[in-house]
Amino acid sequence: MSASAAAARGRDSRLFGVLQRVGRSFMLPIALLPIAGLLLGIGSSLTNPAMIAAYHLEAVLGTGTVLGSVLSVLSAVGSIIFDNLPLLFAMGVALGMAENEKATATLAAAISFFVMHETIHSLLELTGRISDGSLPEGSVADVVGITSLEMGVFGGIVVGLGVAALHNRFYKIRLPGVISFFGGTRFVPIISTVTYTAVGVLMFFIWPYIQTAIYALGNLVRSSGYVGTLVYGFIERILIPFGLHHVFYLPFWQTGLGGTEMIDGVLVSGAQNIFFAELASPDTTLFSVNATRFMAGKFPLMIFGLPGMALAMYRLARPEKKKAAGGLLLSAALTAMITGITEPLEFTFLFVAPSMYVIHSLLAGVSYMLMHVLRVGVGMTFSGGIIDFLLFGVLQGQKKTNWLMIPLVGVIYFAVYYFLFGFMIKKFNFITPGRELDGGDVKLYTRADYEDKKRRGGDETVPPAEPELSDADVGLESTSSLILRGLGGRGNIENIDACATRLRVTVKNSELVTDALLKKSGAAGVIRRGTGVQVVYGPQVSVIKSDLEEFIASDDA
Repeated sequence: MSASAAAARGRDSRLFGVLQRVGRSFMLPIALLPIAGLLLGIGSSLTNPAMIAAYHLEAVLGTGTVLGSVLSVLSAVGSIIFDNLPLLFAMGVALGMAENEKATATLAAAISFFVMHETIHSLLELTGRISDGSLPEGSVADVVGITSLEMGVFGGIVVGLGVAALHNRFYKIRLPGVISFFGGTRFVPIISTVTYTAVGVLMFFIWPYIQTAIYALGNLVRSSGYVGTLVYGFIERILIPFGLHHVFYLPFWQTGLGGTEMIDGVLVSGAQNIFFAELASPDTTLFSVNATRFMAGKFPLMIFGLPGMALAMYRLARPEKKKAAGGLLLSAALTAMITGITEPLEFTFLFVAPSMYVIHSLLAGVSYMLMHVLRVGVGMTFSGGIIDFLLFGVLQGQKKTNWLMIPLVGVIYFAVYYFLFGFMIKKFNFITPGRELDGGDVKLYTRADYEDKKRRGGDETVPPAEPELSDADVGLESTSSLILRGLGGRGNIENIDACATRLRVTVKNSELVTDALLKKSGAAGVIRRGTGVQVVYGPQVSVIKSDLEEFIASDDA
């Protein structure tokens, strides 16, 4: 490999590592959305005056009733989370990006968020710009009780990333003896406060221009019409194997890139924010399709398309392996339908035949486009599975969401995935679960398997026999001990975090990572890019992360 090629590969690895850390930090506040959406969806739907009147439920759900009051509280609890997402992003991003002493970084982020917006508020008051009409429409908003510039989650992300950088630089600083008390972690809130006072001054002058540019870019995205929606859906899916899809879709969901709407006298930015603001508004008669175009396309894929493909795999499995394949595929299909976690099936696409995954991503783009064309106004919290469909589609009513188009398109998608991928599997003899050569294990493949296949030239039909570890090799080690050994030991770990399904780790030397040990610990796959390592465990990964951190901190590690 030439020096230039090696340097380029090193830059790519570092970039991947940074994006991985940013993506996982986004997952912390995003993880709050399902419960917030559930509370808001149930509370707002069942207290909507139009719904109560339509079904003559005034005696049960009307104003002043016990059940109506409880539901109103649920709606308010859900709303408060969405209303304060910028602050939650500031704290969550700082927590995720901090290398150590994460609690200090989180506190400093909250303080810095207040300081920045109060600085902006003071300057707005001093200059009289709130009332003189010099700011773009919708530029000023109430941010955690402070009248400030409407920065949305961008403001939170700016604070979170900046505070994390300051924290990682200064949390071990040593000051001269007379002021040594303010050294170390105590210095982080101090330097963050000073810094974000200056940032607040800077944002006062430049943010209105940035805001105008964001709105213009959002208008450009919306003007791209159905083609733009298709491209969005394709890119969102194609990034899944790399774990970078959060970095892509979040700006559309949470910023002006996803559009702006005036709802109850407040200018709301971001597709998901618009949907939930409309959900909370009693005056909403039709959900904005310009917002839900970035969400609704998931439903036909998760609930219908991927299960159709899983059924095709089962049908084409060898008779003697049908039972084993059926159990695996049924579990993977139900996981996709209910939770929206698709990695077991999508990684199998990628391993068996990359062409299948590309076609799947194109079909995803088409699904998003069709939901846009058919004016489907169903939003989501995170998964795009059955729960979101029922709560934000069926429960809201056909007139407001046009939810009937989802099962209609979904049935077509089920058939397309079943017959198209069934044809491809049979035509090209793809070795899907249950079609393994004699002696091969029935399994769903992982990204790590795919990478191994690429390194071997792509000619083999099954992954290489990875060094098997016997029980004697592993002994009676705990899961955390196995993971720690698999990651190269405590001294090799720089940072540990998790997203929805993956343990995301930054290591010093990736060559010390042992895939076999990690898989012995229960990992479905291991993804490496430079010093960034992603270990796929599934929905239980947050518990695994907590156990691992406790184990590392213990004397047993």
